[in-house]
Amino acid sequence: MAKQVTAFVRHTALPPAPPPSSQSGVVKWLRENLFSSVFNSLMTVLAIYLLYKIAAAIVPWLLNGVWTTSSQWECYEVLDGLSGGCFSVLTERWNQLIFGFKYPKELYWRPSLSFVLLLVAVAPVLFSKLPRKMLVFTAIYPFLAYWLIWGGSIVTPVVGLVGFIAGYKTFQMMAKQKFAVALFAAALAAFLSWYLGGYLSAPLSNFIALEAVPSRDMGGFMLNIILGTVCVSLSVPLGILLALGRQADLPVIRVICVVFIEFIRGVPLITLLFVANVVLAYFLPPGTNFDLILRVIIMITLFSAAYIAEVIRGGLAALPTGQYEAAGSLGLDYAQSMRLIILPQALKISIPGIVNVAVGLFKDTTLVSIISMFDLVGMIRGPILASTEWNGIYWELLGFAAVLFFIVCYGISQYSQWLERQLATDHR
Repeated sequence: MAKQVTAFVRHTALPPAPPPSSQSGVVKWLRENLFSSVFNSLMTVLAIYLLYKIAAAIVPWLLNGVWTTSSQWECYEVLDGLSGGCFSVLTERWNQLIFGFKYPKELYWRPSLSFVLLLVAVAPVLFSKLPRKMLVFTAIYPFLAYWLIWGGSIVTPVVGLVGFIAGYKTFQMMAKQKFAVALFAAALAAFLSWYLGGYLSAPLSNFIALEAVPSRDMGGFMLNIILGTVCVSLSVPLGILLALGRQADLPVIRVICVVFIEFIRGVPLITLLFVANVVLAYFLPPGTNFDLILRVIIMITLFSAAYIAEVIRGGLAALPTGQYEAAGSLGLDYAQSMRLIILPQALKISIPGIVNVAVGLFKDTTLVSIISMFDLVGMIRGPILASTEWNGIYWELLGFAAVLFFIVCYGISQYSQWLERQLATDHR
């Protein structure tokens, strides 16, 4: 009798075998992304070679850098023929690069405190999940910052704040009327408050007063921050009004907005800055002392507002007509439909364009160095490079300026991308 043989039968599955080393991990990533073809392989090798040459030149220059000398000649002695940067100019002229060369040293705490408070003030605007009560401080901050940086009596910023409150309350009361009428009444109430408050400023000039610092003493990166922050903050609401005015049914308002936008867009910013510096004084009454920084802020704000208006007009045009009809079917008036339905959608569409204008505006603040204002670039081109101690130190100073501007502009860009992801509710 033949013996019965039972074949082996596995009752459990074999564990999965690991993939080949060429199909997983770093090797797979390199093969698919850097060496997927002959051309890509050549470009990868060429890029690595260029990066090596750049790093070979920059890394020793950074690592051998000197930070503690008081002049370029001492720096060269310390380097003793080695390749290295004279970063001592940054430590020795740090205060001038940040605050300018005229701002009193004992008052540096005031713009420093203003910068810290700026971060607190913009936080509830940038991040909607923060308590809305923080917006009260945001509304107060511009006047507080003016008082800290420029000094003088606290009456002046208080009068300015009262004017804005009067304008806002007037707009709220007149909002049920036509939008243009409410806006005009708010502006009239604000100017009337400021005019009457002007009678209080003179007799109370020493009331809770800080040491006054004139505008011509402002400089350094602080001036770029002031111009960038103020001009962006003012140009966005002004751009919204211009965009709405360009689509208004009233021909007078529409024509004024169109002419303003087209004229400003057709004129270089540097021309407007020269107008602010030289020509504008001829149109003012004799003896009028119109602050230069205020003139520059007005011109930069008008310039950027014209571009932002066109960006927002593109967002308004992208909305379907049904959105306007839906707002009308709900019984909303013009101001309510714009505030609650139209503008939130149009602004969401316009975020990339607005951020692009804001980044360009912040970098354009360096143009004020051409009209003899010592911002960061003006300080480098003027007092620092003109001094015998640091004449010829270009790479360290201009590289420092580039790093500062890159940090700010890259931060703005990253925030805008984060905000777009947060508002992308229609694709979820």
